[in-house]
Amino acid sequence: MSNGLLRIFCVAVFFLYGCVTGATTDRTALVDRISREGKLEKSSLKTSSFTLTAYSRASRPGGTLNLYIEGDGSAWIIPAWRSLDPSPRNPLVLEMAALDPAANVAYLARPGQYPAPDSSRVDPAYWSDKRFAPEVIAAMNEAIDSLKAITGAGKINLVGYSGGAAIAVLITTRRSDIISLRTVAGNLDPEAVNRFHHVSPLTGSLNPMDVADKLKGLPQRHFIGPKDTVIPSFIASSFVKRAGSPDGLEITVVKGASHSKGWREQWKLLLEVPLRSPAGIED
Repeated sequence: MSNGLLRIFCVAVFFLYGCVTGATTDRTALVDRISREGKLEKSSLKTSSFTLTAYSRASRPGGTLNLYIEGDGSAWIIPAWRSLDPSPRNPLVLEMAALDPAANVAYLARPGQYPAPDSSRVDPAYWSDKRFAPEVIAAMNEAIDSLKAITGAGKINLVGYSGGAAIAVLITTRRSDIISLRTVAGNLDPEAVNRFHHVSPLTGSLNPMDVADKLKGLPQRHFIGPKDTVIPSFIASSFVKRAGSPDGLEITVVKGASHSKGWREQWKLLLEVPLRSPAGIED
């Protein structure tokens, strides 16, 4: 690389770092405001692999916890360049949690998202190729145990958005206290999604489609957007068939929704959509 190109590269990196630092501050301020309005208290949960950020509120000890799992966030700047900060630019999932009228509600961020100032640096691989790695699932699972203790909750209704849906599925197969699953624009088969977009497969990650059959009998609801260009609609259809429901009645198409738009405005109504039980009886 010539001296001129090297100088340009260094300036670009310095500029990008400054932008990321400012953006991180702005994003943190925004989520703190949303959490205050939703009466959600912030926690830093230390696990065996990561320190994870969570927000929660609880007013019914022993009741059910509605737990929201964040999506992949701002994992990439461009397809070939990983972000320095995967915190979501659009705090959709936290807003959904804040809107949830349930007595016990929690939101759980992914590794590297909204990091505490004193937390250890997270390898960017954990918001790219290894975002669904076994150690990530184990850490998220540990954090859920902590959130149950914080809120005093008994059972859990899981809600996963985008890549958070993959995490939710993989966690559900490891626990006995999950009583329902909702996914929103869920990446329920990362291998198929990557093939669809003609991008390289993930390395070091688990695929929720491989354990879909273990969710047979679990009340669930999968919301998809007809304008979603990120997660094609056949992903949810394939997943529920693998989970033992050939008719796909657990899928709800949300009018006007894309991957990131149209959910916030309709979320309270969508929470009222019944979940289908194993016997086909709506709860």
